[in-house]
Amino acid sequence: MFAKAFRVKSNTAIKGSDRRKLRADVTAAFPALGTDQVSELVPGKEEFNTVKLYAHRGDAVTVYVSGGNPILFELEKNLYPTDLMLPGLVVPPAGLPQVQRGDLCAIALVGNRAPVAIGVAAMSTAEMLTSGLKGRGFSVLHTYQDHLWRSGDKSSPPSIAPLALDPLDLSEEKGSVQADPALQGDMRRLTLEGEEEESGEVQQMYGEKSLSEASEDPSPGGLNPDPTDSRTLQEQMDALLQRCFLQALKCRVKKAELPLLTSTFLGSHMFSCCPEGRQLDIKKSSYRKLSKFLQQMQQEHIIQVKELSKGVESIVAVDWKHPRITSFVIPEPSPTSQTIQEGSREQPYHPPDIKSLYCVPASMTLLFQESGHKKGSILEGAEVRAIIISYAKKNDLVDADNKNLVKLDPILCDCILEKDEQHTVMKLPWDSLLTRCLEKLQPAYQVTFPGQEPIVKKGKICPIDITLAQRASNKKVTVVRNLEAYGLDPCLVAAILQQRCQASTTVTPAPGAKDSLQVQIQGNQVHHLSWLLLEEYQLPRKYVQGLEKAPRPGKKK
Repeated sequence: MFAKAFRVKSNTAIKGSDRRKLRADVTAAFPALGTDQVSELVPGKEEFNTVKLYAHRGDAVTVYVSGGNPILFELEKNLYPTDLMLPGLVVPPAGLPQVQRGDLCAIALVGNRAPVAIGVAAMSTAEMLTSGLKGRGFSVLHTYQDHLWRSGDKSSPPSIAPLALDPLDLSEEKGSVQADPALQGDMRRLTLEGEEEESGEVQQMYGEKSLSEASEDPSPGGLNPDPTDSRTLQEQMDALLQRCFLQALKCRVKKAELPLLTSTFLGSHMFSCCPEGRQLDIKKSSYRKLSKFLQQMQQEHIIQVKELSKGVESIVAVDWKHPRITSFVIPEPSPTSQTIQEGSREQPYHPPDIKSLYCVPASMTLLFQESGHKKGSILEGAEVRAIIISYAKKNDLVDADNKNLVKLDPILCDCILEKDEQHTVMKLPWDSLLTRCLEKLQPAYQVTFPGQEPIVKKGKICPIDITLAQRASNKKVTVVRNLEAYGLDPCLVAAILQQRCQASTTVTPAPGAKDSLQVQIQGNQVHHLSWLLLEEYQLPRKYVQGLEKAPRPGKKK
């Protein structure tokens, strides 16, 4: 169902009454779950959203998202878990439970009880055994690594050892069927109906290497662990996370800064405490997300976290007398470490390389098909010019009397001329021909950040937008949007401007823009922004709009 991209219709925060109803529905759908487990699945205070979407086949699906991760989805009034570790769903390794056609089932890998797919049985247990466990066993709804999984934090299934059960005691709530040992090997011949036939994205469920093992890159990547440390990568990252947290509270955060956005705390303080040669990556830790780590720290009474505005959490209190803070020993700084930017990340900011590209629309496919390009092909300006020149020469369109002119054949006329020109314009100069061709192509762009793969997007890149607004008591504020498109963290920019301008700053969701933040600074601070963006960050001026709104110097008397 989610093997291909889906279309989101709406994304709204769930109300308290709806949470209670959902808990009741979960309890009814999965009676094996206890009250604590249901409360953990549908939390009372954490961010919890309802996302309505259309799958690629047109199915209307409601997805329940907790902390940015899909937890449950509802299809035709039936609830299905995406947290595939619900009790009662795993098939015992030594036998099959009694299932009827249409029953909700989980599919796990050999040697690991953590399920990697959710589906409904395509046949009953009796039919499976009668068929010798051959043919299509399950109709898959959701799998590990499909598009629904990609919409969350993309965490891998845990490694759960098989149950060591007595062969004589394999009964579950639904009962079990004793299977012939020969049939156990035939389990691998069961195929999954649906996604694997449609797109080939569902990987083989059995083999020498499980999906969870294959997904984990053995190389440390950006973690840069200590080679002399015998701990696992996750344990090392947990220790680094704790160290940066305690050091940030002890050395960097001041009481006057509270309440402090959790994102600002991470970007402006914790990252700065990371030792040289190491990279703090919370996804590599056992916590996976900053919010879960901070919840643990709150349970230890080190900090207090509250959601002061919808969907935005802040640290509102710190117990600086807590034994863990007072006993923390500040590591000696490396002699080679350098202070890069006040309140910024460890490494200096480098502006991305932004390149204008062109996309071939349907109306111009005939002109580009000779060169092997089709509708939607992305080209650079130099490639477009080379293709047009080659086309003109290959079709003998260069004017024999004036090499600077190109005769227009029917394809060129249809592609680049307006309707009222098609019977009057017979030739065009080279520069006019190339300019018109570029104007008819659809715009696209490529953004390349240092050390990362290029990102290609259609349309024009939105510039950083600086505006002035009036607030209460006629006070002016400066608002900055679209910083993320240029690799700038709004929280870090706000922290720097707060120090530079000596003015209060806030970071809030940008209205009308999904997953985008805006920075608001008290007063007209366009001068400071201009210096920061153009001089320090070295962004080209054409990618910043609103600089003309800087206050003009007063006239001398």
